[in-house]
Amino acid sequence: MNRKWIRGTPRLVPVATAAAAAAAFAIAGCGGEKTKPDLSSVKNIVVIYAENRSFDNLYGNFPGANGLQNVSAASAQQLDRDGSALPTLPKVWNGLTQTGVTPAITEAMTANLPNSPFAIDDPNGFNTPLSVTTRDLYHRFYENQMQIHGGKNDMFAAYADSGGLVMGHYTPNADKLPLWKLAQQYTLADNFFMGAFGGSFLNHQWLVCACTPYYASADKSPASGSISAVNADGVSLTLASNSPASALAGAPKFVKSGNLTPDFYAVNTMQPPYQPSGNAAASGGDANYADPTQATTMPAQTQQNIGDLLSGAGVSWAWYGGAWGAALTAAQNSTSGVIYGANMSAPNFQPHHQPFNYFANYAPGTDARAKHLLDGGMNGAEFIKAIDAGTLPQVSFYKPQGNLNEHAGYTDVSSGDQHIADLIAHLQKSPQWNNMVVVVTYDENGGFWDHVAPPKGDRWGPGSRIPALVVSPLAKKGYVDHTQYDTTSILRLITRRFALPTLPGLAARDAALKSNGAPAMGDLTNALDIQL
Repeated sequence: MNRKWIRGTPRLVPVATAAAAAAAFAIAGCGGEKTKPDLSSVKNIVVIYAENRSFDNLYGNFPGANGLQNVSAASAQQLDRDGSALPTLPKVWNGLTQTGVTPAITEAMTANLPNSPFAIDDPNGFNTPLSVTTRDLYHRFYENQMQIHGGKNDMFAAYADSGGLVMGHYTPNADKLPLWKLAQQYTLADNFFMGAFGGSFLNHQWLVCACTPYYASADKSPASGSISAVNADGVSLTLASNSPASALAGAPKFVKSGNLTPDFYAVNTMQPPYQPSGNAAASGGDANYADPTQATTMPAQTQQNIGDLLSGAGVSWAWYGGAWGAALTAAQNSTSGVIYGANMSAPNFQPHHQPFNYFANYAPGTDARAKHLLDGGMNGAEFIKAIDAGTLPQVSFYKPQGNLNEHAGYTDVSSGDQHIADLIAHLQKSPQWNNMVVVVTYDENGGFWDHVAPPKGDRWGPGSRIPALVVSPLAKKGYVDHTQYDTTSILRLITRRFALPTLPGLAARDAALKSNGAPAMGDLTNALDIQL
């Protein structure tokens, strides 16, 4: 070896040749700075999927974000059903707080609210903190589009069953909301939209397949009574003749706000064909299946989903359902009411939050189901075990159980937010952390108003704006990302990182956005401090 010494970066280094020294200098970067890692440095992607919060509802006062500071009285004004400005917000029908919650905020106490956003936790107002469960709100496919009203976002109160609560938001900070502190430390995306209009069922499907489930021959099926009555515009429901003319007089009534579109796509909550399902097994039937004669049992789906693509490419992955094991055992033993739907108590497992359980590829008895549909455990205990052991697959989805998912109507914000923050604390100590990207987002807005118009896409979405955090050693620090994203951006990140084929729904969404003059959806790489 040539023992010649040359000067390079701050110290003397032995090299074989001057050429080798130059190569070493290039690897280090100019001035001795390290070259940024590239996307291949991401070895693990973890998706944590919470529930039912608009961006403005939780992060409207986040510094540097497009929040409520950009809202004027005129731009936030809500219209009545005839298009006139509401003189006040409607009362919060049946009261602001969930039945049984103390202290109660009754319907009468919500009269004469100004026609503008209001802070639910205002100590001089309702003084209802993040730890208190408020009542639920409409979050349905057609209603969401009617509320968005072509991007004006001015008919949330008109087409709600909760009156003025749609305009409610919180004023958290890093002391009140643990995820807020993480948003300050890492990246908060303030231009991230729910993938589909409406509720949890459809947005979970868009999270895993960028597709809308289909019920063939629904008009000749047990679900025939669930076909919606839709106006000629294709986006609004037909009002019933006895619907109150004004939102001040009551919630709207529709001829049929069903679970299916007139051409048989499932857009509102349908139950999985396999247990755990909201529908029990047929009498004398296989205990692993839901009764197919029930109107809300969805036939098994066969569309290509992200799990199929990951498996085909040899990439390890799993969906961790919080309380999945307990729910499955309860369903098979005919005690499922103990686990979900029973007085909204813990864990309050939600079967329609388990999207892979709708697909034939993951039917009971299949190897794919055993490998990929895993029990997250009660309170996430099994998921945490995998985190701590450093055995998470390359792609992990985690769905908190109902009482920890932040859904209005059956839980509060604080408990779910703390649960997710605790999970991230475990992830930060995991042996896999250095090469991990964690995406925390919400399935949909839960019916809460947001002031930003969604970009005009395809028939299915995107819908209203929701919070999203990117937490990673590779994430930009203290950064608010204004890139246009939606739920499918998570699929785009996974697809790009692991060089997967593009799901048809992703291509269709981008083509629709382009045709409407909007850019394609981002893939979250702008939130990462990496070389692209």
